[in-house]
Amino acid sequence: MDRSTSRGLSRVSLALGAALVSTALCATVSAAAPIGAAGRTGSGTAASATAQRACPVVYFDLGETLVHTADDGSTGYQPGAAAYLRALRAHHITIGLITNVPPSWGATDAERAARLKKEVDATWRGPTPFAWQDFGDRILTPRTDAERKPAPVLWQRAKAASGHCVLVYQAETAEEVQVAASLGYVPYQVDQPHLPAFLPVRLVELLGRLSRG
Repeated sequence: MDRSTSRGLSRVSLALGAALVSTALCATVSAAAPIGAAGRTGSGTAASATAQRACPVVYFDLGETLVHTADDGSTGYQPGAAAYLRALRAHHITIGLITNVPPSWGATDAERAARLKKEVDATWRGPTPFAWQDFGDRILTPRTDAERKPAPVLWQRAKAASGHCVLVYQAETAEEVQVAASLGYVPYQVDQPHLPAFLPVRLVELLGRLSRG
C-alpha cells in the first residue's frame, strides 16, 4: 500500500469514527432534552420545531476549500464546489462558513462577513457568483487575532449556535480538520487523492437521519 493511500484510509477512519461519536452524543442529547421546555413557552410547538429542524449543519473553510485564488489574484470556485453546494441546497442541508479574516474588518460577524463578500466578489472571475445566500448568518469570523483558526473558538461558537445537530467541518488543511474532530465535528479533508472531493451528500444526509433517530 503506498503512502498516499494509507493516509487516505486513515482519514476515512477518522471521519467514520468521529461520525459515530458525534451521532451517539447527538442521540444522547436529544433523549435528554427537557420535556418541560414546552411548559416554559406555553406551547410544545417551539420545542417540537427545534427537535425536528434540519440536521446536520455542514461548515466549511473558504479559501482553497470552496474558493480558489489564482496567481493573478482572481477568485473562483474550487473544482466541484459549486455543484456540491447546489446539491446540499437541493437536499435542504444547512451550511455555514468558519473562516479567518482580519478582525479589523468589522465589530460583528455580520460586518466582517459583509467585508469578506466585497473582497471575494471584487476579484471573482467565475461564470457563477459565489452562493453567499446559502450561508445566511452562519459566517463565523474571528473577533480578535487570538480567535483565528486553528484556535478552537470559532468551532466552539458554531457548536453553541447549532443546538443538538451533528456538525460537519470540511477544509483543505489537515490541522483544521483535526481540531474540528477534537471538538466533536465530523471531519473531512477535501480534495485528497483516492477520496471524493467533498463528503458525499448521501453520507451527510445519513448523519442527519441518525441524529434524529
